[in-house]
Amino acid sequence: MKINGKIKNKSLLRLTTAGSVDDGKSTLIGRLLYDSKSIFEDQMEHIVQSGKRLGREELDLSLLTDGLRAEREQGITIDVAYRYFATPARKFIIADTPGHIQYTRNMVTGASTADLAVILIDARKGVLEQTIRHSYIASLLDIQHIIFCINKMDMMEWSEPVFKCIKAELALLVNKLNIPDVHYIPISAKYGDNVVDRSENIKWYDGKTFLNLIETIEIRKNKNPENKRFPVQTIIRPHTAEFHDYRGYAGRVAGGLFKPGDEVAVLPSLLRTKIKSIDLFGESLSECSAGDSVAMSLDDQIDISRGDMLVSPHDIPVISQDINLMVCWFNERQLKVGGRYLIRMNSNVAGCIVKSIHYRMNINTMEQDFENITINMNDIANITIKTSKPVFFDPYKKNNITGSMIFVDEGTNETVGAGMIL
Repeated sequence: MKINGKIKNKSLLRLTTAGSVDDGKSTLIGRLLYDSKSIFEDQMEHIVQSGKRLGREELDLSLLTDGLRAEREQGITIDVAYRYFATPARKFIIADTPGHIQYTRNMVTGASTADLAVILIDARKGVLEQTIRHSYIASLLDIQHIIFCINKMDMMEWSEPVFKCIKAELALLVNKLNIPDVHYIPISAKYGDNVVDRSENIKWYDGKTFLNLIETIEIRKNKNPENKRFPVQTIIRPHTAEFHDYRGYAGRVAGGLFKPGDEVAVLPSLLRTKIKSIDLFGESLSECSAGDSVAMSLDDQIDISRGDMLVSPHDIPVISQDINLMVCWFNERQLKVGGRYLIRMNSNVAGCIVKSIHYRMNINTMEQDFENITINMNDIANITIKTSKPVFFDPYKKNNITGSMIFVDEGTNETVGAGMIL
């Protein structure tokens, strides 16, 4: 936020990188950190030594994020790698996600908390199936800001017609997905063109560099400030002389703005009360909003447990046992009608059964496939489930936190899928 030309309370931007294999995602992040002077000397030495062991003559900045031995040997990303850095304008958390189709679930994990998606395209290859897949997942996860980086322009002799052709094809895809804010940048991650510094080789491009764009792009954090949502994670009872009778309900605000004196309804009981205080490390706050982790005390002694939720009595979420949602399937065992799982929605846990599979998304054609509804690992499908008890939720587009869930195998406790409620 800028006040009188000065930056106050540097905002945090969470972004994820995606793209096909060997499109240069890790190299882009390494180049960004290197050129912005965000790599420590010991990290730099580690990259140099790792490159020598792998027999690489030039400095390979992708090694900064490729941490697993298998990743470095194969020159690919397998797991999600997170990197934190800051500039005078902003703080950043970057999730570097894999490009292989079999690691689509990792891409979903990395993108689930992102404000912005950076999708790389190899200028030699153009738009591929993984480009479409990752763009679709970004739209499914309600990421409203996408930067398409057309990389390896050096290998296409910095050709403007090549860039324009790829941009036109991407524009058609974006139009289908209804993504509101999209940017296109021609870059060479290997040599740093248009990453931090403006390229002398691409003088026909007059837009922002990658760093300048992510520093200045405006992100709306609290999408629906009028929708108050506070899932309760735990109950705080200090039992000390100073706070002998204190009972606080701790959690992270999932939406809206809460103030002491606000009337709230408690789900699932629907009992009403008022907020007595909002506390954080012994201090009382005048308000709290989405993303804040706080403890609230209430005027009345109401039975509230982990998994309950405080909401505005004038904006009650849906309460039901039947839920229609899009699911990204993570498990090698197929998703089948009649399958039983646990679902976790914030701090709430319930059993469920898959009632029906309506269609599977064909990523290649962006069409709904109603015939082949066999759901394998990394497939995306529309399903209906029935829960073992009434649960409360919002559509994912209204609230990403109260509208999402994960599926857990009851026997192995393994996360097998992620769902976005329609």
